[in-house]
Amino acid sequence: MAISRRSFFAAASALAVDSAFSQAHHHHPVLPVLPSAAEPYARLQGGQPHHLTADQTAQRSFDSPAPKGPAGRWVPKAALPIPRSEMAWATEWAGRLHVVGGYGEGRVDRGYHHVYNPITDQWHNAAALPRGANHVAVVTLSGRIYAFGGFIEQNRNPDAYAYVYDVSQDKWTTVSPMPRPRGAAAAVALGGMLHLIGGASAPTDERASVGWHEVYDPQADRWSRRKPLPGARDHVGCVADQNRIHVVGGRFNTFEYNTGLHHVYLPERDTWELRAPMPTARSGHGLVIYRDRFFAMGGEGGIINRPGQQTVFGQMESYDPKTDSWQSHAAMPTPRHAVGAVAIGDWIYVAGGGAVLGGGVQSAVHEAFTLQL
Repeated sequence: MAISRRSFFAAASALAVDSAFSQAHHHHPVLPVLPSAAEPYARLQGGQPHHLTADQTAQRSFDSPAPKGPAGRWVPKAALPIPRSEMAWATEWAGRLHVVGGYGEGRVDRGYHHVYNPITDQWHNAAALPRGANHVAVVTLSGRIYAFGGFIEQNRNPDAYAYVYDVSQDKWTTVSPMPRPRGAAAAVALGGMLHLIGGASAPTDERASVGWHEVYDPQADRWSRRKPLPGARDHVGCVADQNRIHVVGGRFNTFEYNTGLHHVYLPERDTWELRAPMPTARSGHGLVIYRDRFFAMGGEGGIINRPGQQTVFGQMESYDPKTDSWQSHAAMPTPRHAVGAVAIGDWIYVAGGGAVLGGGVQSAVHEAFTLQL
């Protein structure tokens, strides 16, 4: 097959950039490339392709009450290999997006592990979790990805398993289990330690939010406790910045009781303080640090089977920790919740997620945001 001189040099340039990027960071194993899903949506029941109804599309919300900041722009990226949701979070290492666990193909207990390379705009298949679950808390530290807890039924029945994934070896191993089972918790790295905050726990028939704050020491393979989150909740947004941990939004037990609460943890005093609340109260949203601000996108809220009271948020709002204030930006073109969101370079990547309130419809949609002109 003939190839043009321009195409050849473009491909060579992309390969050189990718190679330089990998060498400048850490070794990535060669992982199989996966094609993007042919259909953007699938139903959980049966795992079959689904086209959103007018009532489902009407759940989308875009308008933020926050003052307007720079709009920014969204662009489509390679869709996930399958429609997925309820990953709850994702993590990044050395310029790759890792999306672990969640709902997909009609199941809620798969160990999916898809890895996205933004340079090639391709998805890869990595070693699956040793056991499948949804709402698994994931966090990266020093070339290893940690996965804590999760639910083995649909948004309920948590376990206490904990695993670590060696990126260079494409291999998961077991570490000391969590002291107490929970899913939909937030995990964040700070000072070489991993903080696991909030979530929902057993018994399954009660599924209540918790404010638990437990810390895992990777060197000692040991857990300890810290002061709990003042407002027990799950499906929060969480980031670490300037030796502080910010927990933003979430829900009290169910998405009927969303909150914009914003707490910050001060490790030197083992205490929590309040900060300016997120303008759009929501849960299941993404939260990442980008250009020294915290960007929150997506989420859900409302009452199942109550038309007009079901919302999937597309709002993009950002917080400035220096001024304790929020502003809004261009909303997501495709509102979703329980997304996989990370910042890489000068872009925020938001993959998959629920297309309607609850876990009934998964999406393979993948969109990226930037403030570049």
